[in-house]
Amino acid sequence: MRFAVPMREAALRLPHYHAPLEGRATKLRLDFNENTVGCSQRVRAALARLSPGLVAIYPEYEETRRRLARFFEVAPTEILLTNGADDALRLIADVFLERGTAALVVEPTFPMYHFFVQLSGARLLRLRYSREMKFPMEAVCRALARGPRVFFLANPNNPTGTLVSLAQLQKLLGAARRTLVVVDEAYWEFSGASVLEWIRRYPNLAVVRTFSKAAGLAGLRLGCLFANSALAGALRRAQPPYAVNAAALVAADAAVRDAASIQRYAREVCAVREELRAALAGRGITSFPSAGNFLLADFGPGAPRMLRVLAQSGILLRDRSEDFGRPGFVRITIGTRAQMRGFLAALDAAWPG
Repeated sequence: MRFAVPMREAALRLPHYHAPLEGRATKLRLDFNENTVGCSQRVRAALARLSPGLVAIYPEYEETRRRLARFFEVAPTEILLTNGADDALRLIADVFLERGTAALVVEPTFPMYHFFVQLSGARLLRLRYSREMKFPMEAVCRALARGPRVFFLANPNNPTGTLVSLAQLQKLLGAARRTLVVVDEAYWEFSGASVLEWIRRYPNLAVVRTFSKAAGLAGLRLGCLFANSALAGALRRAQPPYAVNAAALVAADAAVRDAASIQRYAREVCAVREELRAALAGRGITSFPSAGNFLLADFGPGAPRMLRVLAQSGILLRDRSEDFGRPGFVRITIGTRAQMRGFLAALDAAWPG
């Protein structure tokens, strides 16, 4: 397509990211790893008290930033508030990537890494998880020795559920002498594994977190970007002054005051995840070990029909066939026990087996 005003080639070559479809609110949403019960009562109460006066002025960040810093046990100078985790990834790409540089990913993984790398004009270096969804440790270390500018690592990884161990992460950071290692901990509440306390030890480490998953605030868009004070300060200079809205600040403040609610939800999800994995195995369906709030399962050639039938009954799953080059791979968000019972009953009617 020709445009009246020339566009950057990198923008013209961008593939489409398939965001959630419209009309999902009344359905059982097991497709985008959202919290299936919603935010806590304390968050809802805080949002209800949001005054017209507060909405009418530009948001003020310092009080919330300091409270979140205390909650995450970092200094206020080591945390940036962002418009969701996506905004943190975009900021990293804006600051570190340009034409002539390269970024490393291990596929399949969160597609927004590809999006921001390609938009920057940088080259995308791709490695792959094994058929068993194992992390290719030695290949990644060899790639890091060549000095890509950025390495994006989701840990646990989406959609495989793979968790790279802390010992492996230490080895990766040791190999990344000329690379910014970005550890995306969107699902850390479910995995219990984090390198956040390492940001002072490794000057080339950045950690990304989100309130979209366990806290149930996906609709308000709040993420956090952590790095040592010098790196965080450099990133902050490239950040717009009002990236996060007032409602998101109020909700995040209430969410960390009610951390016990998030912890209870995460524990329940982890227990239900393992129950679902056993239930799928009993039906002859292969799924892979996961440290997130989801399972990746292989339903084989019958998956496309199954997905259509489930969608018609109001149950949404995420088709990940494109990631693997054949139909069958489906990612299932973990809901409550009652929601999973409903899903399994519908699955028994929809899946040819």
